[in-house]
Amino acid sequence: MRQWGEKLYHSLDYDLQQQFGEKVYKINLNGGMSCPNRDGTLGDRGCIFCSAMGSGDFAGCASLSIAEQLEKGRQSLAGKRPIHSYIAYFQAFTNTYAPVNYLEDIYLEAIREPDIKILSIATRPDCLSPDVLALLSRIQKIKPVWIELGLQTIHPQSAEFIRRGYDLPIFEQALHQLKMLGIPTIVHTILYLPGETNDMMLATIDYLNRQNIAGIKLQLLHVLKGTDLADLYAKKPFHIPEMSEYIRMVGACILRLNPDITIHRLTGDGPKDLLIAPLWSARKRTVLNALHSYLKAQDIWQGKEYSKL
Repeated sequence: MRQWGEKLYHSLDYDLQQQFGEKVYKINLNGGMSCPNRDGTLGDRGCIFCSAMGSGDFAGCASLSIAEQLEKGRQSLAGKRPIHSYIAYFQAFTNTYAPVNYLEDIYLEAIREPDIKILSIATRPDCLSPDVLALLSRIQKIKPVWIELGLQTIHPQSAEFIRRGYDLPIFEQALHQLKMLGIPTIVHTILYLPGETNDMMLATIDYLNRQNIAGIKLQLLHVLKGTDLADLYAKKPFHIPEMSEYIRMVGACILRLNPDITIHRLTGDGPKDLLIAPLWSARKRTVLNALHSYLKAQDIWQGKEYSKL
């Protein structure tokens, strides 16, 4: 049975343990930025699933400095176990969507402390100007930089439905530019977008296998209060998978995925006060335990290589 440490898939925790010899925790940050899908450049309502916090519901408070947000993050994690290493994760909204001098100030503030090992930046592929790429290249020489790109799906009809706001060639160009700079890219995907079949979801995985990405986040679609998706769901409910169905799909994605690609997320846990569906996803530990039991019971690898499936 193929195994990475205690996991049956190539996990981020495994990679970080191999690199740093200890558990490394993320501290979610809010750089006070907006998004071209919200400020009128592309649109003013954001992606259809995106909450008012721009997918940064668990990020820090933008009224605090980055140093203050990091300290609050350390304090909130202090009870878990002895912790010495962190990832500074700019999560809320589009975190390269600001003047370069401002970005440089907050990125350098984030990596100043020795216990910050990695700078991780969530952004859009259409928000990586030459000046931003040059800045990322300079920061990369100080500490490792990761870029997280929200692709969600390769299918044009789904991309239009969620109001993603860019076409696939823009994503591919961003990947190429980041690769030339030696900056690892983590790609966000969403499973069970309305109208997507199992084959369509797996086609997105097959596409990413060919794109030389470093990591992936598999995100279950959440219906959150205050989103346009919630309004649509109230008017005409669309299919939301039960936990067992979702686990089978994640198992299929893991089996399909190039095992060299690090899996950063397998589900997601939207804010409980905003979550409309699926309610079972709020029990994240239960979901992950059930997934691990499923993978073990199925012995999904059975000695196979992903490319032969």
